Amino acid sequence: MIELPAPEVIPAPTTTALSWGGRRLFRRGEPHQILSGALHYFRVHPQLWRDRIRRLADLGLNTVDTYVPWNFHQPRPASAPDFTGWRDLSAFLSLVADEGLDAIVRPGPYICAEWSNGGLPSWLTARDIAIRSSDPGFTGPVGLWFDDLIPRIAALQAAHGGPVVAVQVENEFGSYGDDHDYVRWNRDALTDRGITELLFTADGPTDLMLDGGTLPGTLAAATLGSKPEAARDLLHSRRPDEPFIVAEFWNGWFDHWGERHHVRGVDSAVSTLRGIVADGGSVSIYMAHGGTNFGLWAGANSDNGTLQPTITSYDSDAPVAEDGTLTAKFWAIREALGGGGALRVPEGMPTLPPQTLNLDHRSGLLAGLRHLAPQASPAPRPATFEQLGLDAGLVLHTALPRIPPGDHTINLQGVRDRALVFLDGAFAGAVGPGDASLPVRGSGARTRLEIVVESLGRINYGPGVGAHKGLTGPVLLDRRLVQGWQSAPLDVPAWTAADLASLPAGASPTGFFHADLEVTSPADTFLALPGWGRGLLWINGFLLGRYWEIGPQVTLYCPAPLLHPGPNQITVCEFEHAGGPLELRTEPELGPTEEYIEEFD
Repeated sequence: MIELPAPEVIPAPTTTALSWGGRRLFRRGEPHQILSGALHYFRVHPQLWRDRIRRLADLGLNTVDTYVPWNFHQPRPASAPDFTGWRDLSAFLSLVADEGLDAIVRPGPYICAEWSNGGLPSWLTARDIAIRSSDPGFTGPVGLWFDDLIPRIAALQAAHGGPVVAVQVENEFGSYGDDHDYVRWNRDALTDRGITELLFTADGPTDLMLDGGTLPGTLAAATLGSKPEAARDLLHSRRPDEPFIVAEFWNGWFDHWGERHHVRGVDSAVSTLRGIVADGGSVSIYMAHGGTNFGLWAGANSDNGTLQPTITSYDSDAPVAEDGTLTAKFWAIREALGGGGALRVPEGMPTLPPQTLNLDHRSGLLAGLRHLAPQASPAPRPATFEQLGLDAGLVLHTALPRIPPGDHTINLQGVRDRALVFLDGAFAGAVGPGDASLPVRGSGARTRLEIVVESLGRINYGPGVGAHKGLTGPVLLDRRLVQGWQSAPLDVPAWTAADLASLPAGASPTGFFHADLEVTSPADTFLALPGWGRGLLWINGFLLGRYWEIGPQVTLYCPAPLLHPGPNQITVCEFEHAGGPLELRTEPELGPTEEYIEEFD
């Protein structure tokens, strides 16, 4: 009998880098504090990853933590997860190691993070399943995703010479449910696929949340913005031998469209931080560097049924600003953590000189959308985003109802989130979210009814995660259903520079506009559109994100790597009304501020 050689395997580690006992954390047997900062590779251009990691090291941190958004890596079910380019998680973690820092990875599958759908793919939440539960309809696809993801993280664990010293089990599950079988499944799914370093859960410091999200034998960490002493006491009463670890310290906060820019005073943030790290406590600053919700990845919240979409910027009033600038909060936190010495990076990034650019009208909104829309099949009622396999963007619905002479009402039910209504090419009104009505006057002839529906961001927190988008209810003429629709999905984030250059000419107060930006040496810039209403902005075919006159955000951050020497193409799609020239500025403007501290009762 021929003996075959044994397959090559990575030896199983005998110890973890981090351990605990007697309320103390140890690294390789030596007393240790995790001084971490959240930095999301998916919110930072990959050419700037190393710069931002170095800024966290300059802050006095020894660890970087990041979520992993499933939908960013696998937006479509039929395709394999993508770990190349901007999605190269292993490359990001290797840079963390190169800079001498540890890494904490939070693979979810649910991450919240004010990210669209909490990181869950919309193709999954479109199914009739119980998400974040032990429902096999959910754990089955998660298991397949973890089959690809987790071995990549496992290969970069400290036991194998990598930077990963800890991995989080799920994410703040106690704020959502109480299916402990699911949380145990999640933990076992990590260990079964090679995770041997420290595992931990993270929940708000209340009995209700800790009851729902923690597991016996797995370290329990807290997430909080204030009152660390009370959180420490509560956790020690429940877990007397465990060290105090705050997996998220909210030193700032995110923003919604139509609200003020949330900030947190330096003294307030530093005082709470000192309370966390006192007596050996460990911390992860959320966010240490926030970055940007490029494209249409910004999530949304729902307050008593009112949609609260998140802005494009994820600056979060962090110590390292959206563009990398070191803020006053940076210097105060650095001092509190005992940091010092020369900086590895400059305090700020170079910017383009200020200038204004006239935007030339290229195509009317309807003409441009019709041109970019794929052929649609007829159906009795409008199709939702989920029925069309569309994650984000727009849907163009078209019907040809006969409207009898006289005054009538078009009723749209279940608009998620905003609809622009056109009759025979003329704009009739904007409505949503929810149910809405528009008056119309009929002539007895058939009318071309077109409805452009836009998702303003998928809900990322609470029971609303997974809510469907589009026209989720019927369209009625008075009380009669309008039937016979063509629904064309417009995958806006997938549009290329060539797509945008191919638009037909046409006169319209809204639609697509263009300008060329001549650049000698690429540098950061901040783009503002004074007088414009609401829309989207591209640089060289890359979708920067959404702008909206309701604020608070005024400027869109454009990092230098998105530009190149010579002419750069800027495209704007305006939904409501055009304004004056485009402005290039040297500093961000995120709107009027409001002091905000997230607290648990």
